[in-house]
Amino acid sequence: MPEPDDVFYNVMFKGYSQNGMHNEVISLFGKMMESCVKPSCYTFPMVLKSCGKLSALCEGEQVHSVVLKNGFKRNPFVGNTLIEMYSGSGEFRRAFKVFEEIPLRNVVGWTNMISGFILCGDMKLAKELFDLAVDRDVVLWNTMISGYIDAGDMENAHKLFDVMPRKDTMMWNTMLNGYANSGNVDACEELFEVMPKRNVFSWNGLIGVYANHGCFVEVLTTFNRMLSEAEVLPNHVTLATVLSACARLGALDLGMWVHVYAQRIGYKEHVSVENALMDMYAKCGRIEIAKAVFNGLVKRDLVSWNTIIGGLAMHGHASDALALFHEMKNAGVQPDGVTFVGVLCACTHIGYIDEGLAYFQSLADYSLSPQIEHYGCLVDLYSRSGHLIEALNLVKMMPMKADSVIWSCLLGASRVYKNMEIAKLALEHLIELEPRNPSNYLTSSNIYGDAGKWDYVSELKVAMRDTRFQKKPGYSMIEIHDKAVEFYSSDHRHPEMVEIYVCLRNLSKIIQSLGFQPEDMDLE
Repeated sequence: MPEPDDVFYNVMFKGYSQNGMHNEVISLFGKMMESCVKPSCYTFPMVLKSCGKLSALCEGEQVHSVVLKNGFKRNPFVGNTLIEMYSGSGEFRRAFKVFEEIPLRNVVGWTNMISGFILCGDMKLAKELFDLAVDRDVVLWNTMISGYIDAGDMENAHKLFDVMPRKDTMMWNTMLNGYANSGNVDACEELFEVMPKRNVFSWNGLIGVYANHGCFVEVLTTFNRMLSEAEVLPNHVTLATVLSACARLGALDLGMWVHVYAQRIGYKEHVSVENALMDMYAKCGRIEIAKAVFNGLVKRDLVSWNTIIGGLAMHGHASDALALFHEMKNAGVQPDGVTFVGVLCACTHIGYIDEGLAYFQSLADYSLSPQIEHYGCLVDLYSRSGHLIEALNLVKMMPMKADSVIWSCLLGASRVYKNMEIAKLALEHLIELEPRNPSNYLTSSNIYGDAGKWDYVSELKVAMRDTRFQKKPGYSMIEIHDKAVEFYSSDHRHPEMVEIYVCLRNLSKIIQSLGFQPEDMDLE
């Protein structure tokens, strides 16, 4: 075009902006100035937004000077964009100066200025400005409440939420997630129960807080409730979280049902759901199905490779895990630290010491620094292979302090290979790290008992008693009617306890009638 006017420039600015081509916006604005085409009030917001997106403060200041020269100083739309640009660049004083110069401030300007104070962590000034705002829409209320939530001030967030005139579902979800992020599960539950309307994000908020706090039984209970009560379908986040809970609980039947359900509602090829399915099948002992899911993936991300490599290593399919690692590299996927944990675990299962050490050293080839998990895998590899001295030397040369997992690994290996010296050293470090954990004393007591050193056994039992803590009892978990039920040794909490013990006695009689002598068990 020989002489494009401001309208044509604005069309080009809009097209570039919508496609994320912010450098082109700024460059074209320079050409517009060179051509002496006068910009309009529609020009500046688009150019200033691009300056903000690129954090191009210098160019933004130049545009600001053009705004002043062309008489748009008091224009609220231009002013709001200037406030947004300066706030995003950390120039809050300049943003406030622009805000003060706007005679007719709309709710967008108030929101941008309050967001700026929240961004710099000044909640006091943000609240003072919020109290002065005449027109407050749901976005402004949400901005202020979210500011308190991000600052960890749930008390003031809830006070403001209580006086909010019109609460939409998004605002309820914001509060729900605020309590979830602060770790207050009880408050999440209470808020969820009084919500007038729930969408899929509401259910995901409650399910997510249960998952993050290890309440996996509650995850499955809430999911069942969602299916029976709610009028909304689960999305990929819901399904992935529920599948992860199934993996942690070993709830294979429910996990398989979710697999079929996910296919039916259209999440068959969603990579996050497929990854969660692989993890669930692997942790529930169905590694062949996990491999089938992996082989059927249309798109594989890093998590997909890590999940199947880790699952294969966990099930002793070390050769397959290492083969997939090489296939992953050939596919051009860059491994991360999690990948190498799975690879080193695979080497541990088949006793590949030299190969494991080579993989450990190759972390540097991918610009990865060995973390404590990688050192732990290498210590485990040496320990399981009987190279306790090498394992101990590795622990001593680690750049970080060994944790209880590593010392427990050495303590366990010391029992297998009857190395009293390393067992004693490992116990000393474990007592320092976990002085009230009786399991450490129990393992050491068994080691000395196996060696016939009963004097040490007596001392350790006294020390264990002095911790005044008892070892947590083991428990079994079974799946009944899509629910996971826990059973502890000598458990008397279950509501159907009487029926359970009657069933156990009947099973005991059947075993005896077949000529077997059951082990001693408390059925009282």
